[in-house]
Amino acid sequence: MALVICRRFPGTFCGTPSQPALIKNNINKKLLGQTYEDCALTARMISTDTRMAAILQLLKPIRYWTFCNPFTYSATRSVAWWNIRSYMWHKGQDSPENSLCRLARKVNICSTSASWRILTTGNTLPGLEFSRASASKASTLNLHSPRAMKIDEEDIETFDSLEDPRVFLQLRPEYQLHSYNRSETCQPLSVSEGELILHKVTIYQDNLQPQIIVDYFCKLSSLPPEQHPVLLSSTSFALLCQLSVKNIHLFDASDLISILKAFVSLGIPHSHSMLDVFETNFCHKVWEMSLDQLLLVADLWRYLGRRVPRFLKIFFSYLNLHWKDLSLSQLTHLIYIIGESRQAPQDLMQKLESLILKYIDLINLEEVGSICLGFFKSSSSLSEFVMRKFGDLACADMQHLSSYALVNILKMFRFTHVDHVNFMKQFGQIAPQRIPSLGVQGVMHLTLACSALRFLDERVMNAVAASLPPRVAYCRSKDVAKILWSFGTLNYKPPNAEEFYSSLVNEIHRKMLEFNRYPEHLLTCLLGLAFSEYFPVELIDFALSPGFVRLAQERSKFEVTKELYTLDGTVGIECPDYRGNRLSSQLQQEGSEMLWNLARKDMNSKPEFLEALFLLETMLGGPQYVKHHMILPHTRSSDLEVQLDVNMKPLPFNREAIPIEDVAKLRLKHVGVSLTDDLMNQLLKGKSKGHSQGEIESDNGQQPLKLEERAKPVGGSLCNKVDRLGAIPMAGLSPPTCLQAPQVKLAIQLTNRNQYCYGSRDLLGLHNMKRRQLNQLGYRVVELSHWEWLPLLKRTRLEKLAFLHEKVFTSAL
Repeated sequence: MALVICRRFPGTFCGTPSQPALIKNNINKKLLGQTYEDCALTARMISTDTRMAAILQLLKPIRYWTFCNPFTYSATRSVAWWNIRSYMWHKGQDSPENSLCRLARKVNICSTSASWRILTTGNTLPGLEFSRASASKASTLNLHSPRAMKIDEEDIETFDSLEDPRVFLQLRPEYQLHSYNRSETCQPLSVSEGELILHKVTIYQDNLQPQIIVDYFCKLSSLPPEQHPVLLSSTSFALLCQLSVKNIHLFDASDLISILKAFVSLGIPHSHSMLDVFETNFCHKVWEMSLDQLLLVADLWRYLGRRVPRFLKIFFSYLNLHWKDLSLSQLTHLIYIIGESRQAPQDLMQKLESLILKYIDLINLEEVGSICLGFFKSSSSLSEFVMRKFGDLACADMQHLSSYALVNILKMFRFTHVDHVNFMKQFGQIAPQRIPSLGVQGVMHLTLACSALRFLDERVMNAVAASLPPRVAYCRSKDVAKILWSFGTLNYKPPNAEEFYSSLVNEIHRKMLEFNRYPEHLLTCLLGLAFSEYFPVELIDFALSPGFVRLAQERSKFEVTKELYTLDGTVGIECPDYRGNRLSSQLQQEGSEMLWNLARKDMNSKPEFLEALFLLETMLGGPQYVKHHMILPHTRSSDLEVQLDVNMKPLPFNREAIPIEDVAKLRLKHVGVSLTDDLMNQLLKGKSKGHSQGEIESDNGQQPLKLEERAKPVGGSLCNKVDRLGAIPMAGLSPPTCLQAPQVKLAIQLTNRNQYCYGSRDLLGLHNMKRRQLNQLGYRVVELSHWEWLPLLKRTRLEKLAFLHEKVFTSAL
């Protein structure tokens, strides 16, 4: 019989100390039923910035795989403890090596979770039958072997997605009342006692009382873990399960909870059909249970890995009436459950936010991280006020904030777009030291948060770039995509740019099968590279191939037309020698229309843009001299184009402009310009010109823009001389003049702060790429920066016109 020896320290629960304690305090303590020869465990105190060192030696090894999970956790100081787990495999299932890959190669998102060491103590598996025979001897793993050293290098990359988010449950004793503790078991049951229970089930199946059934489940769940697969395949156990379903109406809430606990301990498959019956009965008993019981049931379903939307829906309805009764531990645990279930009614989340404010002075930093993660996973926002409170709490003791909590808080700052300057400054100081000890998934989240918040700290970015190349193989396709996107968005190239980008591009090639499953990630990679002026031709050719385009449109859960169109347009301009695949004209048209509709709606909703457009039309002589459109549609933002002739005079190139008589009416209605004889002659001569222009537009099948879509003047009167500053009278234009090629083409851009890195005047990657491409096409970019234009909105009309005149004609020289 294979035997698992789990070392537990006095006064602990859920596999961890109720209060942080150093392992060295427990090294020499003898455990009940264990000799010093059975297991020797040594460890030393570590800091959050150094890798945990531990040695586990099995002198009488057994034949199964053991996962050693030393959690590193810092609340007020660095803490370490061990959590030993064993996994069993049935015959005919995946080999231990293959299963191990799926379990252990999950990438760690932070250093809070344990460093895992994977030890093999034999090359055979225990038999699938009840047996009292001891396992045969096997050799002990040499921890200095090359394999062990390789495992040591991989330990920071492993991540337990079930256990690691639950670390906060060890912070307060109150969590024991409403959370599942896998280390809390009934009296250990021997194999012979288990056989006797199963025999009784078979003999007395028609006479078993409900309480006896519950007791049997509890006792059988205390069998040695290596016997659980045998138990689950037993016909007698299947009969016991049938009896529980048959008598389920006789169980009260406590009985159902005890049986569900047994199911979790035994590892009942989450898809088992009898669990539907149990979920239904729990739904019926929601209103009869206490908050602690309801949280425990929800926690058990989570630990079992089963989604229970019906139960949670009723549970949340219950909470809408009883939310004020939640204690701090119940509140934090509830938010964790909501996050893991990915569902949350927004009205309830708003109520929970008010409770967070109630307990804000009692919440510790790790609970702040758990609350942020729960809100983030459920796509529920927190108010700016709460986020700033969380930022203040973190700033007060960020050195003792675990990396896991730090990542989760940053996720929520990214989600809410709250700019907590002091938090980001302190983050920039501690992150470079922590990044080498973070798994690549954690590094990805830190980097993505920086790009989403437009926060460029070269120390952080350099630490990321230096740490990734040696362990790029641990990156998922998503990690590669988000990291490349983040560096491209921040428009930053690290000192080791060549090594950094080449390692990630090579990893893209190695992960093409994964990118086929998540095609949007490949497009994200290539756009991030394009922002940074890297164009891997083979990958671009593959991404724009008809097969991959069709795959991306069918398989991706996101709309990828914009990404495809941006990549295609960028390649067309920046890769003149490229001869690979391009998007079809139909898809290019769809992308152009989609992006133009978005850009036009966005710009026409901004008063500062509308005023700039109208004043430019006024200054240059009319709307025919200015065209609001997307010069480069794939860059996702619009421009005001102005063309000048050899004499630096504006050309009336905009054939889609409003008819001149409508412009005159608009001016007369809103501006109040004096009607002189010269002005009347100009308007009368322009009227016939407007009719001919309207006929041209009609012939081309194009509709002139509606008046209400044009910019409205802000008000105030201006003399004719200033209104016509730099303009050419329409009556004096001959057809050859209108059709002459422009000497200078201006792309006037009204920028906003979201186009720059936070607190600087450095453009983000997409907008920098757009200007780069405009210059390649011969345009001169005229920037109406937000720090110049917005203050001018409060100044006089003359000052604004003078500013625009200087910008346009000085840029043209």
